[in-house]
Amino acid sequence: MISISEAQIMAWLSPILWPFIRVLAMFSVAPVFTLRAVPMRVKIGLAFLVALSAQGVLQNQPIISVNGPQALGAVLQQLGVGLSIGFAVRIVFASVELAGELIGLQMGLNFASFFDPMTNAQTSAVSSFMGNISTLLFVAANGHLMLLMAVVKSFDAFPVDGNMLESLGRVQVYQLGSDLFASALWIALPVIGLLLFVNLMLGVISRVAPQMNIFAVGFPVTLTIGLLGIALTMPMMDKPVMALLERAFDLFGVR
Repeated sequence: MISISEAQIMAWLSPILWPFIRVLAMFSVAPVFTLRAVPMRVKIGLAFLVALSAQGVLQNQPIISVNGPQALGAVLQQLGVGLSIGFAVRIVFASVELAGELIGLQMGLNFASFFDPMTNAQTSAVSSFMGNISTLLFVAANGHLMLLMAVVKSFDAFPVDGNMLESLGRVQVYQLGSDLFASALWIALPVIGLLLFVNLMLGVISRVAPQMNIFAVGFPVTLTIGLLGIALTMPMMDKPVMALLERAFDLFGVR
């Protein structure tokens, strides 16, 4: 009769279980993977596939029993690191959406907000458009593959040891907060500067020709100039987005 001990089961299960939890936690908050069009069964299956495929790279991982005293700490650590990776990449998209909010505010299009069922939030037209463009850029630049690589590489920087507080202290995702506003202004500054110049010209025109209804003329002009500015600056958006992505992935040891 073949007998299998608990230690043997844990030796088979532990190398797959902890990467599976970390990858699944990352899928729950990372862009593209969090879309409602992606079913939960697909996320679970893909997380298991990634954890299984990474076994050739993840060598000498510690064996932690699910019944042991370190099990709860290991689960919290995998959840914390996985959520941190997904949140760090989400900050990149938030910076682009913030730039869209700033541009829409100058264009006068912030009133054109609607409920986005994909994000379950109220977004403006310009912010939603730039968010979709950043998603397209993320996929075109193989950002989803870099995201999976970041999860696998994170086991080198943050091995499974059950110490969640130490891992979160070393990640320091909060440092990306300043980069969010800096990158958002970097993306939106050309269009904001152009619209500011247009508004100054409209102010001069309203003083020169007081009989002109500046409110009826100004909105179409700022809307047209804003759309042209977005079209001209869109090809240059890849540099700040890729710089932020590299900054986010550097936190987890991906070069």
